[in-house]
Amino acid sequence: MAGVEVDTELERLYEDFGRHGLLPLWTQREDLMPVTPRPAAAAHRWRWRDLYPLAQRAGALVPVGRGGERRAIALANPGLAGLPHATPTLWAAVQYLGARETAPAHRHSQNAFRFVLEGEGVWTVVDGDPVAMRRGDLLLTPAWAFHGHHNTTDEPMAWLDGLDIPLVGYLDANFFEFGEERLSGLSTPDRSRAERLWGHPGLVPVGVAGSAISSPLSAYRWEHTDAALAAQLELADEGHPGAAGPGHAAIRFANPVNGDDVLPTIRTEMHRLRPGAVRSARREVSSSVWQVFDGSGAFVLDGVRSEVDRGDLVAVPSWGETEIRANDRLDLFRFSDAPVIERLRLNQSAEIVR
Repeated sequence: MAGVEVDTELERLYEDFGRHGLLPLWTQREDLMPVTPRPAAAAHRWRWRDLYPLAQRAGALVPVGRGGERRAIALANPGLAGLPHATPTLWAAVQYLGARETAPAHRHSQNAFRFVLEGEGVWTVVDGDPVAMRRGDLLLTPAWAFHGHHNTTDEPMAWLDGLDIPLVGYLDANFFEFGEERLSGLSTPDRSRAERLWGHPGLVPVGVAGSAISSPLSAYRWEHTDAALAAQLELADEGHPGAAGPGHAAIRFANPVNGDDVLPTIRTEMHRLRPGAVRSARREVSSSVWQVFDGSGAFVLDGVRSEVDRGDLVAVPSWGETEIRANDRLDLFRFSDAPVIERLRLNQSAEIVR
């Protein structure tokens, strides 16, 4: 009978815990402190051939204007219960701007970038500085920078938006402010003011304040990215170190002031794999989203192979096993929450040896 009395008292104890908003560690440990990460997000691929026609349909049916602000279609990870998040910390969307359309200015506490898969003719105006958007370019909108977009052509344009919306939301640090209804700075210069000042490789202006938090350079142009990737592979052929792996080149977009990541919460990279090259399977404490800029290949995600082609997007959760295989030359853009993970000293990785 003593055992029965103990069980009854234990049940009462747990009931009293519940009434007082308490939970005992000894029944929660595996959920609170698992042996390895247990991400809710799923590894998932979105096909560009599905996304772009849907963006076109939205372009015909949904206006751009004050309130909704942007015609942006978010990737909703199937593991995140319907939330418009690509991973628990990253937001990714396809934004579509029709011919001669203008998206009004606003600003927010979230950091943002745009990566252009194809097309040109849109200028993003960042704090009054018009920045041309062209294929392969990475454009930055740091937190609290006013920004809007205007399309000067008779053709629509679409691109990838990446933001830290989920992370900022979890921290209850969301702020948003409307800007001018009509964009100022509607000129269309070949180079923005930020590029003219900060866009010289290896050179920074003396006596000019540049942000150490976010890059003061608003645009990272494809011609420089392409040249850097090609040089890595050429030097590897000549026997010099520097490539990321056999047949694999990779670069990280950096703040010219201090070499840190371009945004405090988001890392951006570009990868190139030669035909037949393999980025070996590995796990990392960091969630990421990849987009195929050019070429074709496959992602092997936790043992499941997904073929990818130009424009396709792939979400990789923290500690998800990822291998990448190139069919032809495969160029990949990647963004991740690695700066946050590293600053918190939570970064770990493991290469999978078969």
